[in-house]
This record gives sequence, C-alpha cells and structure tokens, in this order.
Amino acid sequence: MTEQELQEYTNVLLSEQRELNALKASEQASTQAVALDQSSVGRLSRMDAMQSQAMALEGKRRRDIQLTRIKAALERIEEGEYGYCASCDEEINVRRLKVDPANPFCVECASKI
Repeated sequence: MTEQELQEYTNVLLSEQRELNALKASEQASTQAVALDQSSVGRLSRMDAMQSQAMALEGKRRRDIQLTRIKAALERIEEGEYGYCASCDEEINVRRLKVDPANPFCVECASKI
C-alpha cells in the first residue's frame, strides 16, 4: 500500500471519528433517565420517552464500538500493520477497506467469526 493510499485512509478514518464524536456530544441528553412523574407526563408519553432512550443508548453503544475500531485502525496505520488481517496476517482486499476502512479482518476470517 502506498503512502498516498495510507494517507487517504487516515483522512477518512479521522473524518469519521470527528463525526461520531460530534454525534456523541450532541445526543448525550437523549440517554438521560426518564422521569416517572405521572402528574407531568402521561403513561404513553413516558413509554415513548423510554423507547427513545433505549434507541439512543443502542446508538451510543454502536458509536462507541465504531470509535474503538477507528482508533485501532489508526494505530495499525502508525505501526505499519494496516491493510493486513488481524487474524491471519494476509492482505485485506482494497475493495473491503474502501467500504469500511476500520475493518481489521479479511473476508475469510470475518466469515469464520
């Protein structure tokens, strides 16, 4: 992999990392506990709020996982190991990296997991 390609992947990963961190900061309020005061909020509204909270928590969990994957990919770039499968050390197909630059596994190893 050329230096230019590595720089392109680094830029994509850093951009995605910034976007996810911005989303994480903006949606922090939606994961707060739902008030159980029935005098101010009706039962159905409370159920909607609880469902929204659960969806926000799942979104946060997925963002955190993706941020961890991005951090690991950036570390692999720094260490000169980017583009090679974390399991079998074979080269990862470029098309696979274009779809998800944070992907640590080749197709064969990913299908085994």
